[in-house]
Amino acid sequence: MSLPSFPNIDPPIQRENAVNQILSSIAMEELSLSHILNAEGEKLQYILGTLPGLSGPAATVEDVLSANKSVRNLLKTAVQNQLLLKSKMQGALEASPLWGPTGPAGLTGAAGVTGATGAAGPTGATGATGATGPAGPTGPTGPTGATGPEGPAGPDLVGADGPTGPTGPTGPTGPIIIDFAYAANTGAAVIPSNGLVPLPADQVQGKNITIRPDNTKFTVKAPGVYQVAYDINTDKALTTGARLLVNGKPREVSAVGGIATLSLSQLSNEVLLRLEANDEISLQIFNNPLGTVLLPAPVGASLRIVRLS
Repeated sequence: MSLPSFPNIDPPIQRENAVNQILSSIAMEELSLSHILNAEGEKLQYILGTLPGLSGPAATVEDVLSANKSVRNLLKTAVQNQLLLKSKMQGALEASPLWGPTGPAGLTGAAGVTGATGAAGPTGATGATGATGPAGPTGPTGPTGATGPEGPAGPDLVGADGPTGPTGPTGPTGPIIIDFAYAANTGAAVIPSNGLVPLPADQVQGKNITIRPDNTKFTVKAPGVYQVAYDINTDKALTTGARLLVNGKPREVSAVGGIATLSLSQLSNEVLLRLEANDEISLQIFNNPLGTVLLPAPVGASLRIVRLS
């Protein structure tokens, strides 16, 4: 990775050249960011032991989680930098166009001739004020009439309160989580046709739900109703799908890529299952002759099991 170089600014640059150099600096920052992201990818490959030509001690779960956290923080910073670069690029592209030199000012026209003011006419004489006439006499006040009798009170129009209705039944109580387990795969993994999906990262094991050492199967220790949900991201657009297996047999309608393009698929499903003690649950990608590589970030696959009763 090298530092950007700028030409010697002599003579001073014009507005159009300044805009072009701003856009060039944005492109150089994007190139630098791509080198940083590539270095983060090689760091993950080194920890996972997949970097060609280099090998080191076997990484522990703590090492993988720590590296994952570091990469996640850097990706957040990269996203913030992208927003700043986008704003910088829009400001440069929306810069006002070049203005030509200001033309010479036009000649000022001659002032018009002011006409002569006419003479003011004489003020007329004020007329005499007339005499005020005498006030007339006030007439006598008439007698007050007698008060009429009070009429009878009208009927009360407010109706009586009706009886209080019976109390309605209490609504049903929402589901209560009795036990819970979760696991995910945050690194690249090649899944063969009809292969089980390993979930080695971010494992949370419940009191009565355990995960086998090969990270592909969950075992429930207590019978009951379980809510099971999963998400899978692949780097190929699958024409097949994924499904849940209970004791090695399909127990749900398979999920085919819910959001699929020419280059990737995203599969997800959520079901309720009635399970018995020691039943095993696993996640399978089936009928895919080319194999499937799970996307390494942010989560290639995840499985969640919640016991409701």
